[in-house]
Formats: sequence, C-alpha cells, structure tokens
Amino acid sequence: MNDGKPPRRRRLPLRALAGALTVALALLCCTGGTAAFFLSGLGGDSAEQMTPMSVECTGDFQVDVSGKMPRLADYGDSQLRNAARIIGTGQKMKVPPRGWVIAVATAMQESRLRNLANRTVGESQGLPNEGVGADHDSVGLFQQRASWGTVRQRMTPEYAAKKFYEGLLDIPDWEQLPLTEAAQRVQRSAFPDAYAKHEAVAAQIVDALAGGAARTALVSGQEICDAASGKEVAASGWTAPIAGGVGSGFRTSQRPGHNGVDIGARKGTPIHAAASGRVLVSKCDPDNSGRETCDVDGYPGKGGCGWFVDILHSGGLITRYCHMVTRPHVHEGQRVSAGEVLGKVGSSGNSSGPHLHFEVHTEGDRSSRGATDPVPFMWSRGAPLTAKK
Repeated sequence: MNDGKPPRRRRLPLRALAGALTVALALLCCTGGTAAFFLSGLGGDSAEQMTPMSVECTGDFQVDVSGKMPRLADYGDSQLRNAARIIGTGQKMKVPPRGWVIAVATAMQESRLRNLANRTVGESQGLPNEGVGADHDSVGLFQQRASWGTVRQRMTPEYAAKKFYEGLLDIPDWEQLPLTEAAQRVQRSAFPDAYAKHEAVAAQIVDALAGGAARTALVSGQEICDAASGKEVAASGWTAPIAGGVGSGFRTSQRPGHNGVDIGARKGTPIHAAASGRVLVSKCDPDNSGRETCDVDGYPGKGGCGWFVDILHSGGLITRYCHMVTRPHVHEGQRVSAGEVLGKVGSSGNSSGPHLHFEVHTEGDRSSRGATDPVPFMWSRGAPLTAKK
C-alpha cells in the first residue's frame, strides 16, 4: 500500500540482493492512503543502533571465545567476548541458537554485556569486574541475585550463562515465546518489556560470532540456514509470512510507488506474523471512492489494501499484510507471536488476483517514507521471501 505520491528515496539499511524469483501471476497492488504515523518501539524504547552487516550462514556455528572479535558499533572487544562466552556455553549445553539470541539480548539489557560487580559485595571481595552495578546484590552479566549462587560464581560468565539457560530450558515451549516473555520468565525483571528492544542487535551479534546462526530455523529436527517460513521461526525471531516467490518487487521502474512486494499464493493460504509484536491496525482499507468494500474481490485501479493488518515489532519495525480474503483473525492491540496466523490470502482491494502484499517499515513510520525493501531485510533474518539460488 502507498500514498500515491512519488517515494522519497532512502538509503536501505541492508545491502540489496538480486535474483528475486518471478511467478506466473502478474499482480497489481495497493494504492491506499495511509498517512504518516510514527510510533516508538515495543515497551516505549527504540532499538539500539548498530551498523548492519552481511553475514553468510555458514553452517559452522562454533564460536571462538579466545579469537579476534569483530568490530561492531557500540560494543567493544570485552563486551563481544562476553557474548561469545554466553554463546559458547549454550553450544556446550546443546541449547538451540534461538536460546543464544535470547541470552545475549537479556545480558545486553541487564549489563550491556559487561561483567558488573556490586558496590557492597563484588568490590569488597576484590573480584575483577568491568564496572559496578547498583541493583541490590545483583552481579554479573545477567545481574543475578544471591539465590543464583555465590558472588564469584555469578561473576563467572560461563556459570551465569549456564544458570540462565537452565532457567530457560525449564520453560515449556520457550522457543515459541516472544523473546521478552521468555527472558522475563527467567529473570523476573521489574522492567519485563525492556528485553525486546535488543532482539535485532542480539541476532546480529550471534550471526557475527557464530557463523550466521541466528539465520537458522529448526526444520525436521535440523538447524537449516535461511529456511524460516510460516510456523518455522528462525533463531532471529523472524519467519516468512507465506511460502512463495516474489512477483512484483519493491519500487521497480514500472511501479515506483510500490512500497512492498507481492507474493503469489492460493486464496485461503494462511498468512503468518513475520515476528512477534503488537497489532496496530486490523481493518478494511477504503477504496478510491472511500467505500469499505473488502468482502468482495477487488480489481486493478480500485484502490486500497483490502482487509489488512499492521504489526509493530521491537525496534520500531512494522510489517504490513494486505488483500486478505476476509476480516483478519487478529484485533488491534493484540499481542501476537512469530508464526501466528493473522488471516488468509485473498484478493480484496486494489488487486488482480490472490496474493499477499507484504511491506516492512522502519523507525515506526507506517507511511511510504518508512518503507524498506522486504527482500534483503527478510533475507538478513533467515526468512527469505524467495528461494535461494
């Protein structure tokens, strides 16, 4: 869906990828009139900024704790080495990569990946530390309190990570939970919504330190690179909303106002949430005449997105799902998990045949100004919208 105005070109935050598959359907899509709408991230905080990286998913995920650390914005050598120790502990315990992302994100929130002492406990024992915390008797990367072990134990990164993973593994179906919920069940923090804002950067750190492991999905019991689709969610927390190939692409020369991509699919195909988040919009988008006529198939030039859903994700990211066949299954304000069914593919609104029009927006901006190309974005999350060549 777009606002009908020539788009203002933005520098894409990720390297554009070529080679999108074409599909038989020649699909046309939305020309609705969504105005600019700015939102903060989940929980009221925006995600930390970090220079985007292109990290291939190698299949060799072993982290080198003692090796040279990559250069990542805002995180120094000692912080990334602590992240490597958290990941390495997870690997030894055979925790899936999704757990590494959750653990790293949690430590980012609790300590910014620094091994913190406590003013009255850690420093009095003369233990090496990377700073001093201020929360009661909490110490270490995860700011664990006395019930988690001795001060020396909690300030040993491997011990602290092991205790976190043990708590995580005790949670039923933890891999299907939103990151912030899984982390909160272990940590019992006073600020339960704060973990979500670190998910994207935590996934990038895991990718950089462990060969693209955050881009893997569990398929038939195996961790497979770049295969997240539907209910199969990548360790990054993202999944392709439907399986299929991109037909009409993002802002092509033929359609410069096309702010998303069209994925052909049969009418009635389930559409899945690309990541966990909160539903912002779930309604019928009026056509060019201002009427809400989404219960019938649309046609080229009709205007509007038909039945559609917008979801706000951590870091101010927004995804949009257009042309559903009937009213969406979710309502405004509802929290949804990655892979949750939002509705079904249809052809309502400005459409020439059944397909999903899918958009990704950044900085909490639902207008065309916030739109970015979903193909490289989703590829970087291990949830490609097209088959890998």
